[in-house]
Amino acid sequence: MPDSAHGAFFVVAAALACASAFQFAIEFSSEFWEWEDEKTSVAKLRLDLELSEERRILEARRLTPSAVERQASYKERTPAEVDRLRKESRHYRRVHLWMQWLLFFSSASISAITAWYDPPQPGKGALIFLGFTITVITAATGYFKPRERAFNLQQTADTIEQHVTALDLGIAPYAQTDAANLELFATTVENMRVEQRKREQQLDQPHQGQQEVV
Repeated sequence: MPDSAHGAFFVVAAALACASAFQFAIEFSSEFWEWEDEKTSVAKLRLDLELSEERRILEARRLTPSAVERQASYKERTPAEVDRLRKESRHYRRVHLWMQWLLFFSSASISAITAWYDPPQPGKGALIFLGFTITVITAATGYFKPRERAFNLQQTADTIEQHVTALDLGIAPYAQTDAANLELFATTVENMRVEQRKREQQLDQPHQGQQEVV
């Protein structure tokens, strides 16, 4: 039994040694590494890389749409921008109305409690709470200015929509060629969006004396 075990061990060891030698010969043979381009110089590889980069840039330029196409795409995206502006305007308008109704209710409640309790000692807690509510709402309205934000957003949306309609109908100021009309439209709308963002920034800085919207 020991002799047979030793014999099997030597057979397995010999097989593993042969397999390792065979694998070593394959991995380090020239045929296995034939994918390496040993004859190509570094300068040629660098030149090929630069040519590939040039071809990539030329292909990207070829696939880039023209200015007229980009302006036409900008015009097609404008209705979605108008919807976004109007949605934000409705949001701020609702916030403003909610604040105003809460302010009216609190003011009327103070008058009612004062008239009901004479002297108003039993309703002192309610009066304090309502007075605090009025102060907070008044301060929040003056700081966040939801009414002015709603007005500016709605005004910008209406003006952009007016330009979209004028472009579709081909009326002034869009009575030129299609390319000129698209360029003028994109410039005008983008300027209006910039002005809208500037007004938003002014509303975020209430201590710089910006004009209030009446």
